[in-house]
Amino acid sequence: MNFDLSVIPNKNIILGVTGGIAAYKSAILVRRLKDAGFNVRVVMTEGAQAFITPLTFQALSGNPVHTQLLDPEAEAGMGHIELARWADLLLVAPASCDTLAKFAAGLADDLLSTLYLATKAPVWVAPAMNQQMWAAKATQRNLNTLVEDGVHVILPDAGVQACGDVGLGRMPEPEDLALQVTGYFHRAQRAIAEKFGLLAGKHVVITAGPTREAIDPVRYISNHSTGKMGFALAASCYAAGAQVTLIAGPVSLDTPNGVRRINVQSAVQMLDQSMSLLDQGCDVFIATAAVADYRVAEVAEHKIKKAGDELNVSLIKNPDIVATIAQQEKRPFMVGFAAETRNVEEYAAGKLVAKKLDMIACNDVSRADIGFASDENAMIVFFAEQYHMQKRDLEKASKQEIAQQLVEAMHDALHYEAKDFDHD
Repeated sequence: MNFDLSVIPNKNIILGVTGGIAAYKSAILVRRLKDAGFNVRVVMTEGAQAFITPLTFQALSGNPVHTQLLDPEAEAGMGHIELARWADLLLVAPASCDTLAKFAAGLADDLLSTLYLATKAPVWVAPAMNQQMWAAKATQRNLNTLVEDGVHVILPDAGVQACGDVGLGRMPEPEDLALQVTGYFHRAQRAIAEKFGLLAGKHVVITAGPTREAIDPVRYISNHSTGKMGFALAASCYAAGAQVTLIAGPVSLDTPNGVRRINVQSAVQMLDQSMSLLDQGCDVFIATAAVADYRVAEVAEHKIKKAGDELNVSLIKNPDIVATIAQQEKRPFMVGFAAETRNVEEYAAGKLVAKKLDMIACNDVSRADIGFASDENAMIVFFAEQYHMQKRDLEKASKQEIAQQLVEAMHDALHYEAKDFDHD
């Protein structure tokens, strides 16, 4: 069972838009929800159409806009009951005072109020109205009823209103609403992952990206690693229910949702952070980082000035992070990576044994279509002899898909049970 929290897949949102000047914000909200990967269908009340046209929402959502309860065309395709079943969330933003009263009273005299009664999906409302209407006892009574009925009420912001009043009643910004919706689905998927995830209850530490070994204050030794594979693995491990700490070299990537990130520059810094996390408790250690093999013996205090045709720099060997961790007494399950340009399988199998790893994934970075800087990869996975597991060929796919397959491989090895083998 895989859970990818970097994107919310195939989640359907009905956005109810009611009468109010804040309806213009709903157009931006549709765009933000679409950007987050949601399928959006818009339902407009008659009052909403006085402020903004259905055509605007149709263009932004890519779907027809629903405005009538008894629309013959809509009934021929997706009637109000089918629409109610389609939704994973009914979000009403802005929610007018009148709409809140209809919901609280159980009225069903238009499409939106009918959907409210007909859907099994969670219902969220973002009230927007004059500050005095918001404070009215009847409005607050209706809100209390909705909360008791299980409706999630997003409290309005305070500020200057279109009518000139100042106070509570402004609809929150579209970006904030989209962030709340995305967070809700992430938390829901996370709860499932923690219960059923392949790595539930595990603390996974991942190193990713290159290291930079300073020569002087402006120059350094590094490599072409972008960290994409390590970051994809961090997202997949978190999605599989693990607590994930990502030790990242200098890369330009956003931190995956739910992942703790520690930024480092050099190999020595990466090792220090790895050892510290090992002391705190680590179940799985995944070394995807492309650590520089050597560092400058003595870093210049000031920029080295160009003089002559040659520059001699003395290099010393960097610590082998994955081998060092594998030798510790409280040793986690060790996963290594081998990025090679020739004899890929031979070198990877040797590294698996020499570094005392449980599992190693190797790829051919000489291929232009995979590896460094590419969004795709193809790998071969080897397991230590005690697991009695055959090597796995992971055919070319996106790094996210490869990461999910690697999580499955780790799960299988972690849950391996010794059996009697027929050697005849």
